[in-house]
Amino acid sequence: MRNRGTFLFLAGAVAALGAGWMGLPYAIYARRAQPVDFSHKVHVEQGGLKCNDCHELRSDGSFAGIPRLEKCAGCHAAPMGATAAEKQFIDRYVAPQREVPWAVYARQPENVYFPHASHLKLAGLSCETCHGDHGRTNTLRPYQEDRISGYPRDIWRGMKMDTCLECHRQGSRKNSCLECHK
Repeated sequence: MRNRGTFLFLAGAVAALGAGWMGLPYAIYARRAQPVDFSHKVHVEQGGLKCNDCHELRSDGSFAGIPRLEKCAGCHAAPMGATAAEKQFIDRYVAPQREVPWAVYARQPENVYFPHASHLKLAGLSCETCHGDHGRTNTLRPYQEDRISGYPRDIWRGMKMDTCLECHRQGSRKNSCLECHK
C-alpha cells in the first residue's frame, strides 16, 4: 500500500510539473495575430523583392524597421492579385491611408543598441543569418508578447546575447559590453 501511495504521489508530481511546463508559455505570453495576412514568399518570388527593398536603412545607417504604408501603397494602390487578403489590406489601410499597426517581433530592450548597418554592410551578413529565411513564409506567425515585460518572445528565442557573442567570437571581434548596451 505504501509503494502505491509513493507511486501515485510521484506520478501526480510529474503530471503537475509537465502540465505547468506545457502551460507556462500560455500564461506568460499574450498572443495576437498580425493585422494583415502577409506573405513574404509572394513578394519575393512573384514581386522579385529583396529584404532591403522594404526593410531599409536610413541615410544615417540606422535601421528603418517595418516599412511605412507609403512603401506598400506604391505597388498596392489597386489590387495586383485576386486574394481576399489583398483586397482587405487595400480597403482597410491603403485607401484610407492608415498605417498598419504591425507588432514588431524583434523589438529590443531599451538598453540594447543593435547597429544593422555595421552588420549588413561592414560584416557582410545576410538578413537570414539572424532572422531566418522569411522569404519562404506564406503567413506571419502570431505575435507573442511577455505579459510582464511587454517585450516580444522572439528576443528570448533566437535573438539572444549568447548568439551574438558566439558570432563575434567566431569573427574575432572584440566583445565590449558597452558596444551593444548603452
